[in-house]
Amino acid sequence: MEFMPIKEAAVKWNLSVRRLQTICNEGMIEGAMKFGNTWAIPKDAVKPVDKRIKKIL
Repeated sequence: MEFMPIKEAAVKWNLSVRRLQTICNEGMIEGAMKFGNTWAIPKDAVKPVDKRIKKIL
């Protein structure tokens, strides 16, 4: 399995690095692993749904 650094994933998914770190800490990305202070995200991971955004019906 290939991994990408959190900065690359942030650019790919149009998210800030800090938001992506929070998402990883919450366990919302399957296969994401932490090495020391750095997150490694699988290259084939899908962008998680942002639970902060709610639909208005």
